[in-house]
Amino acid sequence: MRLQGKTAIVTGGASGFGAGIVRKFVAEGAQVMIADLNTEAAEELRQEIGAHAIVATVNVADGAAVKAMTAQAVDAWGRIDILVNNAGVTHLPAPMETVSEEDFDLVFAVNCKSVYLTAQHIVPLMKEKGQGSILNLASTAGVSPRPNLSWYNASKGWMNNATRGMAVELAPSGVRVNALNPVAGETPLLKSFLGEDTPEMRAKFLSTIPIGRFSTPEDMGNAACFLCSDEASMITGVCMEVDGGRCI
Repeated sequence: MRLQGKTAIVTGGASGFGAGIVRKFVAEGAQVMIADLNTEAAEELRQEIGAHAIVATVNVADGAAVKAMTAQAVDAWGRIDILVNNAGVTHLPAPMETVSEEDFDLVFAVNCKSVYLTAQHIVPLMKEKGQGSILNLASTAGVSPRPNLSWYNASKGWMNNATRGMAVELAPSGVRVNALNPVAGETPLLKSFLGEDTPEMRAKFLSTIPIGRFSTPEDMGNAACFLCSDEASMITGVCMEVDGGRCI
């Protein structure tokens, strides 16, 4: 029960890596807010988990929505101990100059602006308490960029750099900030990364991962639990690759 008594918000928590983190956090004793644009999926997960979870419908790229999410969490718990910025999107694989402006704006709004917005509303609460843990879900794409995903790669590189900057600035206030860099996994985004989800495309991608498998929601939950727990009290500014050796 490494998170016993802790409260946590997990954005994009209704599916994929986010759902894996939600399940692990609850199993380790936390009270968790499943913050997602897909209310139906979030409610299904909440019903599975039970009384230790609540649901917030939120567009993480919208300041008013993030403010309302924060207020809901404070009303429910009185404080926010852990924030996991997991919500993310990608554009389809394509030559960089052909990606539409609309897709570019969406990627940077959800993957980057959301981290600014959650910081704007939640960091002051953590500073006031003199403690807190923030975890950003980046990607191996931000460490070892892949062709035809240039703007997604850039957004995740931004997240890794933002993580380090946040960590340095917030350390004196007792707030730790880390990131995870997963390789692609069995999540709703997999098809978008591959372009087409076929056995041949999967085999080609898996051949680049030394351990020979995709990242799983359980992998992310385990790593997130450690970094957000008191066991990691001396760890901040780390961008941990959970990628089966992909970035070596």
